[in-house]
Amino acid sequence: MATVTGSGAQPGLADCTPASPAAPAHPPQSVLTDAGDLLRALAAPVRIAIVLQLRAADRCVHELVDALDVAQPLISQHLRVLKTAGVVQGERRGREVVYRLADDHLAHIVVDAVAHVQEGK
Repeated sequence: MATVTGSGAQPGLADCTPASPAAPAHPPQSVLTDAGDLLRALAAPVRIAIVLQLRAADRCVHELVDALDVAQPLISQHLRVLKTAGVVQGERRGREVVYRLADDHLAHIVVDAVAHVQEGK
């Protein structure tokens, strides 16, 4: 947390003086890069909708097609992106692949983002 004080040198500008002497360490660059890649994978409206669907239950492609009213090739393409990013996992059951979220943390990111947008409208 920082305390803002007037600088006196230039009107309208402020100095930020740290409230504590030690700033928190940030994660290594590789972790920040991976987090950015993850957020980019979640950055398409259809992928957000897929995550919300999978939050409710595991689904196969045709169930996502029906629920989201999106063409099957497009759903498959978005699932590939999400799978590559580690957001979803697929398990073959006979002729179908059933998809599930790899981690509940990812659903929270999407739910929080959607809630944040809805609060502002």
